Amino acid sequence: MDRTQGQSGRDEQGAGGPGTPSSASASAAAPASTGQAPTPSGPAGPARVVTLTAGDFTLTVNPVDGSEIEPLRPGTERGRPAKRDAAARAVRDAAARPPVLPGPPISGRPLLARGEELERLVRLLGRGRSVRLTGPSGSGRSALLDAVAARCAGLAPDGVVRISGYGHQQPGELLHALYATVYDAPRERPERDELLARVRDIGAVVLLDDLEMGGSALDELLRATPECAYLLAATPETKAPSDDSHVEEVFLTGLGKEDCVALLEAGLGRPLTDEETAWAGDLRFASEGLPLRFVQAAAMLRQRDELNHSDEDDDEEEPGVFEERPRDSGVVPLPTLAEGAAPAELLASRVSESARAALRIACALGGELPHHAHLPALVGDTHADTAVAELLDCGLLTPVGTRYRLAAGVARQLEDVGYGDTASEEARTAARHYAWWTGHASVVPERVGREADAVLAALAGADVVAAAVLARTAAPAFAASLHWEAWERVLRSGAEAARKAGEVAEQAYFHHELGVLALCEGRVDRARAELETSIGLRGALADKRGTVAGRRALALVVDREVAGAAASPPLRLEAPAAASEAVTVATPATPATPATPATPATPATPATPAVRTDAVTKAVPAAKSAPALRSGPAAAPRVDPAVSAAAVTRVAPVTPAVPVSAEAVTRMTPVVPVNRRSEPPTTLSEVFEDAFPLSPQPAPPAAPVPATVPAGPARGAGRRRRVLLAAAGALTVVALGTVVSLAMSSSDTEPPADGPAVSSTPTTAAPTTVQQNSGNDPAEEPPVTAPSDGGTTPGASAAAPSPGRTPGRTPSRRPSSTPSNSPRPGTPSTAPTATEPTPTVTETGEATPTATAPTGPGTATATSPTTAP
Repeated sequence: MDRTQGQSGRDEQGAGGPGTPSSASASAAAPASTGQAPTPSGPAGPARVVTLTAGDFTLTVNPVDGSEIEPLRPGTERGRPAKRDAAARAVRDAAARPPVLPGPPISGRPLLARGEELERLVRLLGRGRSVRLTGPSGSGRSALLDAVAARCAGLAPDGVVRISGYGHQQPGELLHALYATVYDAPRERPERDELLARVRDIGAVVLLDDLEMGGSALDELLRATPECAYLLAATPETKAPSDDSHVEEVFLTGLGKEDCVALLEAGLGRPLTDEETAWAGDLRFASEGLPLRFVQAAAMLRQRDELNHSDEDDDEEEPGVFEERPRDSGVVPLPTLAEGAAPAELLASRVSESARAALRIACALGGELPHHAHLPALVGDTHADTAVAELLDCGLLTPVGTRYRLAAGVARQLEDVGYGDTASEEARTAARHYAWWTGHASVVPERVGREADAVLAALAGADVVAAAVLARTAAPAFAASLHWEAWERVLRSGAEAARKAGEVAEQAYFHHELGVLALCEGRVDRARAELETSIGLRGALADKRGTVAGRRALALVVDREVAGAAASPPLRLEAPAAASEAVTVATPATPATPATPATPATPATPATPAVRTDAVTKAVPAAKSAPALRSGPAAAPRVDPAVSAAAVTRVAPVTPAVPVSAEAVTRMTPVVPVNRRSEPPTTLSEVFEDAFPLSPQPAPPAAPVPATVPAGPARGAGRRRRVLLAAAGALTVVALGTVVSLAMSSSDTEPPADGPAVSSTPTTAAPTTVQQNSGNDPAEEPPVTAPSDGGTTPGASAAAPSPGRTPGRTPSRRPSSTPSNSPRPGTPSTAPTATEPTPTVTETGEATPTATAPTGPGTATATSPTTAP
């Protein structure tokens, strides 16, 4: 505990500052005033080594070699800490208030026009409700909290707890501050689970001033302490609580005209004149009745009275007799309305030089004013500690927790008139002073923790060298004071400053401390990254002692990772079972090309017919090469001979998992070539040979056979009819191209006059020139079946083969025709293929229609009428 805690401000001044001897305070002015950076290790004395308990670890904070962490030894576990009694809570609450200032005591300001709000707050807190007190800066929220604390002293079993929420965006540090205030647990920082378990038992009225968080963060704070009633003081700019928090809202408005005049008279110490009353009314309209503006207005009127020497004693004296310079005979007028609305410049111009120097330091530190014991060393004046009381009486300062800050709007007003021009120099001076002070062995860590905001502000505004030195000395003090949020911020700032300054050893120290901090807070991944970085830097410097300390801490990280993995093993997903048949049926619409097979389980065939059940037929409705989808006499010869009955039998009918829609059936129409080639065709004849292979023998006509595939639903038949009609149109175009290709390929050799003619279209055959018998002899009828010897006879016409028979196929480069006079066995002739109809060759004496088999929808019909001359 701070050895100066509980003493008066004059005792602190005489002792040379809080927690420091008089000699230390006297020596502080020399380095700060001369501009030389003090040496952190200059003061003689033992190192400030502190041992803490952080969860399951024992943390030894060593400012020389870095912190050491080890598991908590068996038998050293602490029991549940006891709560503080009323006297101990009073001492703790006094330590959390701003320090007592040297000089004459400042008279308290009355609380005007807040009786209704006070009664309502006390009534709601007595019922256990949490209330949010909302008001703009300068509306008197802190004064109202002081009145509520006096009324609710014996309301809760754990009394009244005051906490400052300034600078806290998360509830973690606020919970630790509440725990440290209620429980008597020095040098102990519990882990999160234990912390939540202990704060749930706290039943107190918590006054949280300067709240800066809301929403889910505030809900977390309220859920963690269900037995506490909160009075949250915040500005309208603070994020509002969520709808589920059930926090009451109380708004503070400005004061009325009479209340403003009463507050002005209380600060001035005399009644107002008519002119001053009218001026106060205008000021009330411009400032919307904020009490802070009238505290500052009272200070301006007091300064005016001092300048005008309105006292009766001053009127009797001779001007200039007892003074160094003659007195001004002019009368100082009332401040203007603009000066009353922004009074910082006018008030600062009428205070002492030490007070103006303190204002420059506060502007350089972002509004934070150092403790009054540091001002003599920072300003260079032994009486500069009285400047804080002077500025507070003028309304330029406001209390925030254990310190003072510039009031709302004062910093901006002072910077506009030049008080921020020397900010960098003032911040560097403050950083060097704090580097000496925080590293002094006589300064207790708790005192450094109360000065955390000013130290962090000096660290942010200093150069890299001064920042690295300050972070190196302040980090162990923040760790020992259990102010770990400030500890982390100073470590990160120090690591960045050391990196810019090129101090590798200091950079390794900061990363080591960040790893230890992350390990204490349970952030294992972050701890590993920081410790590995530190070990690498210390290994480059050949720092064996630091490397060993880093590896010890890294071993604890590995143990935590193993324990975490054992407690919650990672999710393991089993590999999916191989289902070749399901894959084969599920992807039937993929075109099966010779280079890319349809499925890995099915060999790549030119065409995979689906002569199967209804389930398989529905799985492949879009394959144009599947002959099972066709009906009629032309369907039978379109079965690929490469597909055997055994192969069809092996594939079990599987219903597809996802139904195929009509759009999908229409779009997925793979075109599968009939002939299997290892290389793509290079000539036009090879292209048409793949599409229209020639059969080595004519196919006998076949009788109509019923369809082997059962008819599907009416809607499926309609879709199939549209697909086949589109295919018939495409076949017509291809057949026209076939005639052109045959003519081009046989242009060098004239066909015989009596040779067979090739029809150019499957629907109407062109007339051919054939050998005639006689004028009256009838033409020979075409045979019903093909000759058994496989040869061709005159007058035979090509027709579809009978069901169940697959004609042989010998591909050739070009189609040929055999004259009717000399038929030869084995001569290839045109024949229908498995995918497209081909022209028929007929030899007749007169025009006779050929046999036409009934066809289904979309089936090409080959007719070849002939005419005799």
